Amino acid sequence: MASAPITSSSQVLTLPDPLPLDGGQQLENVQIAYETYGDLNETRSNAIFIAHALTGDQHVASPHPKTGKEGWWLRMVGPGKPIDTDKFFVICANVVGSCMGSTGPASPGPDGEPYGMAFPVITIRDMVRGHIALLDALGIERLHAVVGGSMGGMQALSLAANFPDRTAAALVIASTARHSAQNIAFHEVGRQAIMADPEWRDGDYSGHGKGPEKGLAVARMAAHITYLSEAGLTDKFGRNLQDRAEKTFGFDADFQVESYLRYQGISFTDRFDANSYLYITRAMDYFDLAEEHGGLLANAFAKSQARFCLISFDTDWLYPTAESRAIVHALNAAGAPVSFVELSAPYGHDSFLLDVPELDRVISGFIEQ
Repeated sequence: MASAPITSSSQVLTLPDPLPLDGGQQLENVQIAYETYGDLNETRSNAIFIAHALTGDQHVASPHPKTGKEGWWLRMVGPGKPIDTDKFFVICANVVGSCMGSTGPASPGPDGEPYGMAFPVITIRDMVRGHIALLDALGIERLHAVVGGSMGGMQALSLAANFPDRTAAALVIASTARHSAQNIAFHEVGRQAIMADPEWRDGDYSGHGKGPEKGLAVARMAAHITYLSEAGLTDKFGRNLQDRAEKTFGFDADFQVESYLRYQGISFTDRFDANSYLYITRAMDYFDLAEEHGGLLANAFAKSQARFCLISFDTDWLYPTAESRAIVHALNAAGAPVSFVELSAPYGHDSFLLDVPELDRVISGFIEQ
């Protein structure tokens, strides 16, 4: 695989029109932060939109400005890689409601102060409306493909269903057409951890010098467990002790897995806004593509002009293979062209972000069609 450097362009677009929301409200002066990689061809037909997951951002293949870490999908996006920027014009935008430059709870509201909990509740479809507005501004009428894993997969499905003429292909990885009761339950634990932190201040923590860092860290710890597999945790940590020969008979991080989770929680607070976490998890919980289309999932794809590829992982218990199969059945019922593969990987839900060579081959093969 080529190792040539990748160049990106980071930009922020202020939408010219208000963004209508499913909740009945609208957002004025919405900003969309995005990055592009590669060049748009003369016919504007080689654009691929990558939708990010819950805690992701637009820095798909470039260093994160806060953490300095490499792009979250650098192994997948770049010259000669499965999503080849020598061939395709790649766009990745921070979703509305997030905290990496797009309008969200930490953004200034109409009174100049951060929205906080005055920010309207949003949905996955609202996020996609923001993406479509960005594509309109870029003069891209039809994508070569929309690609996303996890919450990004929800956005890919929503775009293909609700804007059926705007993409020629949709690649959906480790995702679902609706959030289950278990998914909602895990998110609620995280939200309650944030809101129980005294520093949350009913969402009005901006300007107080400190936010609900402890609550947000616990929320991240709980969620992170769902991204992993039991086999992966056992293989990596087992019951190994952390920097000690014996148990302390206390409540310090005796086990390596405890130390790992604490690190994940604490480091997360350096780059993510607590209120954004509340809003985005709520948007995911509200997601139900069948409900949006009369209660029948096949109806969602009745007008779609895209070809689809669904990918699941055998160790993903957050969005198990059965969720992908349900989408495939609905696409078959709607007469939409679809391919499906379950890949074997030990990493659980996070497999789509990690080194799974079979995933590279499937993505490259589908994108190149």
